[in-house]
Amino acid sequence: MYAIIKTGGKQIKVEEGQTIFVEKLDAQEGDKVNFEEVVLVGGEGETKIGSPFVSGASVEATVEKQGRAKKVVTFKYKRRKDSHRKQGHRQPYTKLTINAIKA
Repeated sequence: MYAIIKTGGKQIKVEEGQTIFVEKLDAQEGDKVNFEEVVLVGGEGETKIGSPFVSGASVEATVEKQGRAKKVVTFKYKRRKDSHRKQGHRQPYTKLTINAIKA
């Protein structure tokens, strides 16, 4: 069984036991997180498509860790103008393990 959930402005396909990385959530390590915005539930013969969300469906996950991704460096440069700008960014994320899909 699989589901497509909406979190952090993105849609992510998840299955039970899967580990995913999502935009940072306000939760501590070991906390349970429940996603109510389920767009689609499928598998085992029947597929339910929401408009916009499947009613009564939810996905339960456990927070494994909070972290920050590898640094992305942006470098802007204008030739012959003695102008350049270097900037780094590390995107925060939350690592989740999917426990159950309830449809």
